[in-house]
Amino acid sequence: MQNHIRGILILVLCLSVAGCAKSPVDNTQATESNANELPRIASVDVVEATPQETTLARGESGDVLVPIKIADGYHVNANPPSYSYLKATELELPSTDGISVEFITYPDPLVKKFSFAEKPLAVYEGETILKVRLKADKSAQTGKRNLSAKLRVQACDDKVCYAPGDMDVIVPVNIN
Repeated sequence: MQNHIRGILILVLCLSVAGCAKSPVDNTQATESNANELPRIASVDVVEATPQETTLARGESGDVLVPIKIADGYHVNANPPSYSYLKATELELPSTDGISVEFITYPDPLVKKFSFAEKPLAVYEGETILKVRLKADKSAQTGKRNLSAKLRVQACDDKVCYAPGDMDVIVPVNIN
């Protein structure tokens, strides 16, 4: 009887081990599977901002142009965005050293239909320009300075939108 029980235990153990064994992996299928996955990008990786230097007289206002270049195959949400859950392209430039922002003008968007959205979306593609109206106080010190700004963007391709991101931008300003 003990031999019979021992035989059953060995049989159960063998079946358990066989059930847990992994089958060999076909590396070709794994590679194809990875190739079909969407690339993970950061929104800031496909956007470049290059503010142009501007000169302001003390007590005067002037515009600084901030060209934005979006990589081919991508777009960013316009300001304002088409839906409240989309993140608008937005430039944040705090007042500092006697220089303040009077207003920011965002360009007219393109309106395009994408497969992932029910209605057409307002977007920027390719190259576009933000315009910032700055004012230098009469008491602002003369000279060159670099103002720190943040550009918030949410990039998308024709299938999906990626997580929004912030990029540091330097705005060169001369006060005379």
